[in-house]
Amino acid sequence: MKIFLIAVIVMNIVGLFIMGEDKKRAKKHEYRISERTLWLVAIFGGAIGTTAGMQAFRHKTKHTSFKLGFPILAVIELIIFLKFFI
Repeated sequence: MKIFLIAVIVMNIVGLFIMGEDKKRAKKHEYRISERTLWLVAIFGGAIGTTAGMQAFRHKTKHTSFKLGFPILAVIELIIFLKFFI
């Protein structure tokens, strides 16, 4: 159970970080982090972090798939997380 908790925390930190990094790269017109990578991090436990990063960095907020998908996935992951620990 402890490993699961650590994995979820790490994935959310990674999600937050990669959203910020991708925004920074977008501003500099550099090589970007693929949307597939952003989604994979979100799907594998980092949806809360990617959603927070999307809001904090105002990144991908015009893309409907991200604007709706990340928050919905974050709620689903939060429910699953709470079922495991409550």
